[in-house]
Amino acid sequence: MSKTIDPTLLAGNRRPMANYQASHFLWSVQEGVGTITLNRPERKNPLTFDSYAELRDLFHQLKLADDVKTVVLTGAGGNFCSGGDVHEIIGPLIDLPMPELLMFTRMTGELVQMMRACPQPIVAAVDGVCAGAGAIMAMAADLRLGTPRSKTAFLFNRVGLAGCDMGACAILPRIVGQGRASELLYTGRVLGGEEGERWGFFNRLCSPEELLSEALKLAAGLTAGPSFANGITKTMLHQEWSMTIEQAIEAEAQAQAICMMTQDYSRAYHAFVSKQKPVFQGN
Repeated sequence: MSKTIDPTLLAGNRRPMANYQASHFLWSVQEGVGTITLNRPERKNPLTFDSYAELRDLFHQLKLADDVKTVVLTGAGGNFCSGGDVHEIIGPLIDLPMPELLMFTRMTGELVQMMRACPQPIVAAVDGVCAGAGAIMAMAADLRLGTPRSKTAFLFNRVGLAGCDMGACAILPRIVGQGRASELLYTGRVLGGEEGERWGFFNRLCSPEELLSEALKLAAGLTAGPSFANGITKTMLHQEWSMTIEQAIEAEAQAQAICMMTQDYSRAYHAFVSKQKPVFQGN
């Protein structure tokens, strides 16, 4: 006799993320779009040890969120993020022993890992300063909207560090190409908004006044799409970096067959037959 499996046992600690109370940034959920706003505008929204950890944990929890289909990441006050706080992170790191330094660099790397691992597409809305870890977070997003006044800088070598921070040497060349990534990581120079769009770092530019609304509009469009299939697309975009072409084709065949079993696939077909727009539900 077959038994029905309680889906809550498979879902783990699934809960609505609209109830999440952020401590070190602003968080809101509206109609399936979760918005993270880095909110220290007087300092151009730098990160602290605590905000690094909370961002990492939030993206990890989003793997089990059923009320968030897309995420918008932005900053308050006309800037995105100035990177690690000079006084709260950079200074204290000088006096830490190697084991604790490694704990810190692994934690920051885990933030990027969690951003890439969460199934929701992430839209970064980048205005003004986008430097250091801020540039890394924008890089780790799936889509990036900028403004003509965006100033993106992977400035690690300007403070005596290597450019290989938080996955930059792996991810950035895939966005802008090996030569251009090398230039940015060796020199730490600023990548302006218009140049960033030409290089493909930004998907497009918006006016500063329209940036957030355009990012939310883009996120709403993704949220209205087949969210389960979008999650599969994000997973494959990430996993196929380490595959051969033959492995990628086979993996995509399996992924697409899974998507063909979803109700959204059936809804799309029946809507097409009825000459209607499909209403996707993510299942």
